[in-house]
Amino acid sequence: MTAPVFVVEEVPAGAEYVLDGAEGRHAVSVKRLNPGEPLVLTDGRGGWAEAVVKSAEGKDRLVVAVTATGEEAEPRVRITVVQALPKGDRGELAVETMTETGVDAIVPWQASRCITQWRADRGAKSLAKWRATAREAGKQSRRVRFPEVAEAMSTKQVAALLGGADLAVVLHEDRDTPSEALATAELPSSGSVVLVVGPEGGVSPEELAVFAEAGARPFRLGRSVLRTSTAGTAATAVLLARTGRWA
Repeated sequence: MTAPVFVVEEVPAGAEYVLDGAEGRHAVSVKRLNPGEPLVLTDGRGGWAEAVVKSAEGKDRLVVAVTATGEEAEPRVRITVVQALPKGDRGELAVETMTETGVDAIVPWQASRCITQWRADRGAKSLAKWRATAREAGKQSRRVRFPEVAEAMSTKQVAALLGGADLAVVLHEDRDTPSEALATAELPSSGSVVLVVGPEGGVSPEELAVFAEAGARPFRLGRSVLRTSTAGTAATAVLLARTGRWA
């Protein structure tokens, strides 16, 4: 079993560090870490420190000895998934599984066929949930570079994002719109891949036209049709395997 991961504001530079607050409470009272056990501290931005427990103080303070520090490099091929807003808590499910799989960034998208609407306070609360889910899933999957979860974007903003990508992909399967298999797409050796996942009702013809003008092409995963909350995870897995990050 790999060492548990805890999030800190800044990776410690000294030989000793006190993990306190919510993370310290989780380490002491939930994980019940004992002297001599290993753990990893990360800022979630690629910085990390390996450490060993020295002692616990009270219910929420863990004293650790730092044994090594470092910085995980940015991936050569960065994968961003533009996720149309699913219904209910399936948005958090999508964020959780994409994070565990290894996506680098997630962009909520208010597609025309989305039933869910992010407006005012509801939008702010939903975005906060997505970001908290990415953080917790990053810890669970032992990542030290968590995916960025952007502000929700409009179709026009997504088109601009696609226009700057080295490979722009729209997951789409339709009799009238020929699509390529994502498993055989020509991938860049470095740079960015931006992949759009539509809502349950699919990407509208108008949105497809806007994305095509930005340079995006339609791709398919396979014969079966996946739900919007799982398609991004499956597509990320395909890309990670093909870029060598799962080698």
